[in-house]
Amino acid sequence: MAKLHVKVEGTLFDTDKDLLVTHSEYFRALFESGMKESTQDEIHLQNLGALGFLITLRVMEGERPLLTCDEIVQAVECAAFLHVEILTKHLVNLIDSENCLVLYQSASAYGLLDLFHAAALYIRDIYEYLEEELDFLPSDLLEYVDSLLPCKLVAVGAHTPALEFLQDVSRTMCYLNEKENCWESLGCIPDEASTFLAGVATLGNKVYIVGGARGANKKVVERSFCYDADNQSWSDFDSPHQLRYEVTLIGHEGHLYAIGGEYERVPIASVEKYCISSETWTFGKELPQSAAGPPATKAMGRIFICLWKPLDTTIIYEYETMKDDLIPVTSLKRVQSYGHCMVGHRDNLYIMRNGPSDDFLRCSIENFNLTTQQWTTLPGQYVNSKGALFTAVIRGDSVFTLNRALTLIYKVDNCTWKPTKEKAGFSKGGQLHTFFLRLPEKKELTVNQLNKMPRPLRSKSDLRSLT
Repeated sequence: MAKLHVKVEGTLFDTDKDLLVTHSEYFRALFESGMKESTQDEIHLQNLGALGFLITLRVMEGERPLLTCDEIVQAVECAAFLHVEILTKHLVNLIDSENCLVLYQSASAYGLLDLFHAAALYIRDIYEYLEEELDFLPSDLLEYVDSLLPCKLVAVGAHTPALEFLQDVSRTMCYLNEKENCWESLGCIPDEASTFLAGVATLGNKVYIVGGARGANKKVVERSFCYDADNQSWSDFDSPHQLRYEVTLIGHEGHLYAIGGEYERVPIASVEKYCISSETWTFGKELPQSAAGPPATKAMGRIFICLWKPLDTTIIYEYETMKDDLIPVTSLKRVQSYGHCMVGHRDNLYIMRNGPSDDFLRCSIENFNLTTQQWTTLPGQYVNSKGALFTAVIRGDSVFTLNRALTLIYKVDNCTWKPTKEKAGFSKGGQLHTFFLRLPEKKELTVNQLNKMPRPLRSKSDLRSLT
């Protein structure tokens, strides 16, 4: 391990040369240049803040610090000047309603394009809550935000594959038009696709459907499907090596993670990772126990999974994607109660658990803070009519929950969920899958027009038949 002294604003930092070379394009180029600085034991960095460099080192070493607005500006400067991708990713994961404008303007000033775009998208999604602050943005930055599409709540019910000769218009995927307070169709899912006991996740403005079952005997569906919101088109792709239904699917950094599930009514523990770019599945670290549909979510750019242990214990694991490892994070023990759904907001995990004696109508919500490593029980109980709480998805500081009667929107604030709005319910029955997509503007279609639309292409063979 080669030691290196780096002097910034009069502060001397003792650090590891290999660490800098691994994470910083600036230092990698410097030490490969053959310049005299490449052989020195001490380097002076000009025009950078010591605080920003300290934050950079902490992130390189694996920490994920929360930052004040002043710290953010210096961190953005270092990420841009030293070309530290891991720091840029951390800053993207920190975006929230309190710092999004600072991150947006700082990224614009220092030319950090990935952060700039991510912050702009976040601002677009919470536009209505920032109207006064947006008045102080430069016109060009405001115009860029206005040019982006906001994400919209999308839902699809539980549907098994349809008969090829019978078009079923109930198999529609719909989005919530919040302005008009109604659900509008995005068209039917492919005939061969099943959203019944399927894993559904979004990545890169596409929704992926993996697994699923057909019929009372739960015969597994052997193809996976993808909806591209930008092109408004469906395609199919290979399923995991281990066919499965009741699988949990997570999209993260160019990959899909198929976690657990069942096959022929037997729970399985395997985890598989699908690389979007290479279109290949590979096995990952197995779960410590077999699990069908384990709750999972993302927070701070990390994947977390809930598993149950007797008696009355819910254990949370982190799936470390870079190391392909499962790390126990914490556990929660409540009498006759387990975590059934989990969502992430900032550095918090919210776990919805059933009430005593298998009461699923009145649920409790537990909060685990990743920074303090402390548990907090949210006050009161939350009505879970028709499983609405288990459909929870988060946009900005708002939690959307959904059933046939209404879309109930909560505001997350200091470990409390406060109901703020009610919107139209989703009329489709069964288990609901909810997620967000950025949808291009399109003309509304009447029911008669929908009935006349051709069925989506079901497979690659359909495509070949048209050529």
